[in-house]
Amino acid sequence: MKPCELERRSLLNCCQAAVRRLRHSATQVGRWQQQRGLATPSEPYDAVIIGGGPGGYVAAIKAAQHGLRTACIEKRGSLGGTCLNVGCIPSKAMLNNSHIYHQTQHDLKRRGIDVSDVKLNLPQMLKAKEDAVTGLTKGIEVLFKQNKVDYIKGAASFVSPTKLSVKLNDGGETEVDAKNIIIATGSEVAPFPGGAIEIDEEQIVSSTGALALQKVPEKLVVIGGGIIGLEMGSVWSRLGAQVTVVEFLGGIGGAGIDEEIAKQFQRSLSKQGIKFSLNTKVLSAEKKDGKVYIKTEAAKGGKEDTLEADVVLVAVGRRPYTEGLNLEAAGVELDNRGRVVIDDQFNTSVKGIKCIGDVTFGPMLAHKAEEEGIAAVEYISKGHGHVNYHAIPSVVYTHPEVAWVGKTEQELKAAGVQYKVGKFPFAANSRAKTNLDTEGTVKFLTEKETDRVLGVHIIGPNAGEMIAEGVLAVEYGASAEDIARTCHAHPTLSEAFKEGAMAAYDKPIHF
Repeated sequence: MKPCELERRSLLNCCQAAVRRLRHSATQVGRWQQQRGLATPSEPYDAVIIGGGPGGYVAAIKAAQHGLRTACIEKRGSLGGTCLNVGCIPSKAMLNNSHIYHQTQHDLKRRGIDVSDVKLNLPQMLKAKEDAVTGLTKGIEVLFKQNKVDYIKGAASFVSPTKLSVKLNDGGETEVDAKNIIIATGSEVAPFPGGAIEIDEEQIVSSTGALALQKVPEKLVVIGGGIIGLEMGSVWSRLGAQVTVVEFLGGIGGAGIDEEIAKQFQRSLSKQGIKFSLNTKVLSAEKKDGKVYIKTEAAKGGKEDTLEADVVLVAVGRRPYTEGLNLEAAGVELDNRGRVVIDDQFNTSVKGIKCIGDVTFGPMLAHKAEEEGIAAVEYISKGHGHVNYHAIPSVVYTHPEVAWVGKTEQELKAAGVQYKVGKFPFAANSRAKTNLDTEGTVKFLTEKETDRVLGVHIIGPNAGEMIAEGVLAVEYGASAEDIARTCHAHPTLSEAFKEGAMAAYDKPIHF
């Protein structure tokens, strides 16, 4: 054979081999590859996060930013978890737009704006909500690509402490190996205790169903006076429903709210037309002739009563979600409430497996999960992380908004702490008065001896944004005087925050 013929054949063999390698690499997705509906892993990931909610996707991005080869496994088909898909984000869209509708109907005339023939276009309002959701969930996918996070769409379950089996949404299965795994599977709607009420998401709904009602119910009964129940109750009240909130406890707002603020909050919502039945136990709910009949009695026992509703919202809380994870295969321990047991560095009972967010201890809040996601990754990559659980804010996005951080007055009393109270009303704030939105108060709780800020509680306009300054104060151990001596722009609502601090350590100027 001639030398040139040998060279030609050798070149042809090289080209064919290159084509085979190219075809092989084209089947790869991230660091795992799929063949005939199955997949085989290549090298282990440095970090795999199970769950693409606020805790999970933030942890995945942070891990990639720290140089870790990272994958995020999410079975929903869209990122963002409950928060972005059926929780925080769609509810805020409905709260904002229903407020605009209600304000247009009832508040514009005194502002010198005459409007007529105002109508609710509920399908368009629901579409606006979905557009917001889609834009944000797709945005996370872009962030994943920018940070080189592999996004695996499927349901993960443990095979061992370092190996996951993933049932892919598009069919087939794969196995993923990881040096570190973070469980961030979040929470789900808690069923009604005892199973006496079954959610059908049509007439008896969870928060998910309450965000998707196709018409405004004439009568809506909300079981549970916590944040979710009050927000959803506010939405449908503004849109025309007669809303009754039934709460087992003697106050509204849920865990962590200051009792004085809760009473003021209830008065405000009552003026808006929402009715409250406190210290009341719900026994059952029966669907009959297109209505729902809810049986109740006094929380301490007594005569039964019946409420009639077109729709019932069951908002009695959420519970950790671990379904299908096969935690037993890895040896991950749960407590008696179904929460993954962790230590102060987010380690589970198994080395190399951490856990964050709603599926473990602490308040079920998206921003708390985000902080834990970052800290857990920092423990993996740097050996240390930080979350101050005394500085986790809570917000109720009604109108007026309610927000708080730190200790409540009742907690300080129970602990025997010597404290001072400083309060300033928005009625004395110039910006609130010019906005014709003066309902509410800023309340400071400080340590009597040191003036250190122990808690901040706000009810009023923009409370959810303003509380960030309170969180910063608690985080850094600021005194009320530190805040009071910090210049706040005039005229702003934040001046009420400053004067609340002044009231705690000395005296306010404008009240």
